[in-house]
Amino acid sequence: MLHVFTGESPLMSIDTDTAARVAKLARIKVEEDALPALAQEFNTILGFIEQLNEVDVDGVEPMTSVTPMRLKRREDVVTDGGQQDKVLFNAPDAREGFFAVPKVVE
Repeated sequence: MLHVFTGESPLMSIDTDTAARVAKLARIKVEEDALPALAQEFNTILGFIEQLNEVDVDGVEPMTSVTPMRLKRREDVVTDGGQQDKVLFNAPDAREGFFAVPKVVE
């Protein structure tokens, strides 16, 4: 059963000091006079999140996608790839079966 949300989080409350710290950590400049409104907004968000604790999810399967996705399964087979010549064909410089690149560190 969900209750009507009042805008306050009964379990946790964010004060202006915490709001200022969050803003600093997020590298967001917030003026001193805007901190009480930001703290209230955080408290409102926390209240909405706490409402989720009241939702009955017994018997609900976890969902990873909105559409059912079934992947075809196959046996794993270890191979060497068999495409070394094709891969190296477009390389500007290949030597002894490897990509050759200019030296970058002395």
